[in-house]
Amino acid sequence: MFFGQHYHNIDKKGRVFVPAKYRAELGEEFMLSRSPDGKRCLCIYPMEEWLKIDEKLKALPGVQAGKLVRFMYSGAESVSCDSQGRVLIPSTLREYAGLESETAVIGMSSKLEIWDGAAFRAEEAEETPESIAELARELGF
Repeated sequence: MFFGQHYHNIDKKGRVFVPAKYRAELGEEFMLSRSPDGKRCLCIYPMEEWLKIDEKLKALPGVQAGKLVRFMYSGAESVSCDSQGRVLIPSTLREYAGLESETAVIGMSSKLEIWDGAAFRAEEAEETPESIAELARELGF
C-alpha cells in the first residue's frame, strides 16, 4: 500500500527519485502512465495493478472506450528504477505533467502519482477540512 508525500527535484536527464519504501512494492518493472482522472499528473502502477487496469479497459463497451484505451496506452511506458532509485520520465510525459523542477510523489493506495510540486500544492490548497468532510459524507465514508 502506498501512502505519504515526498518532494524531490527532477534532474536534467528527466529522472525522479522514488523513495525506497515504495520501490520494494513496485518491483523491478512497473508502468508509468498519464492519470485517467483529468489531472495533469502521472501514475506509477505495480505491474499487477496495471494488469487489472488492462482487464478493465478490455471489458469496456463501445467506440467511446477506444478514446480511454488510446489515452492510457499511448501514454504508458514500462519503466524501472536505476541503481540510485530514480525512474526516467520520458520527455512527452514530463511535458504532459509539467514536470520541470520540483516533483511531488504521492502515495495513493495501489498506485503512486507524480505531480509538479507547485501544481500539487495548488491542488491541495483548493480543499479545506470542511470540504473534505462534506465529500466524505457524500460518499458515505
